Amino acid sequence: MDAGIVSAGFGVGALVGMTGVGGGALMTPLLIFVFGVSPLVAVGTDLIFAAVTKASGVCVHARQGSVDWRLVRRLATGSLPAALLTLALLQEVDSHSAQAQAWVSQILGIALMLTAAALFWRLWRARHPRQVRAEHRYTAAATVATGVLLGGLVTLTSVGAGALGAAVLFWLYPRHSALRVVGSDLAHAVPLTALAGLGHWQLGTVDGGLLLALLLGSLPGIYLGSRLAAHLPERWLRPALASLLLLIGLRMVA
Repeated sequence: MDAGIVSAGFGVGALVGMTGVGGGALMTPLLIFVFGVSPLVAVGTDLIFAAVTKASGVCVHARQGSVDWRLVRRLATGSLPAALLTLALLQEVDSHSAQAQAWVSQILGIALMLTAAALFWRLWRARHPRQVRAEHRYTAAATVATGVLLGGLVTLTSVGAGALGAAVLFWLYPRHSALRVVGSDLAHAVPLTALAGLGHWQLGTVDGGLLLALLLGSLPGIYLGSRLAAHLPERWLRPALASLLLLIGLRMVA
């Protein structure tokens, strides 16, 4: 088992614990650029990784009552069929071809830039609070549409279920507390990443040994990062991560 991959899992897990930024946005580019994993295998492996690591977080939020299950159902109504459709399309192409790998890399780069933009927007929103408005009458339909977008994007890139999804939910549900938005977004991410990950497993784009090494590192990393979160200045950590994701995204689409 590669000690470097275990260490990478630990580092990403610690950052996720400290910042709440989705592991896919950090782990997938790391696997591609540092360890030379092909883009689709990196995506497929990270999806199973995300489903396992996020499940424990959902249990905590559910016990705290910080999950809006109505919101989760709306997202899943759009995202799960979109994930199945995307997997069906992937079955129709040679997922191991150079063209498919390049295509996934381009979409991943765009997803990373969108995630960086979502993080910058949340930082701006925290510093410029606005008057709380009521939900729009089209909120339910917009939530389902958001689920469709996330379902396709997460299945192709493993990115979007975290920071990007939460940013849209903050805008759609302004009366929800930050804790309730994060809990609901996390509760939706688990079935989505699990379904997409299992689909990638059938496609042969999941590396079981790589997955085990990542989990061995990430689980203690998340625990440590969560303990350190209260002692670190978020005002520089989140902007630094957002800037890094933006640079990686630009590099992947260049």
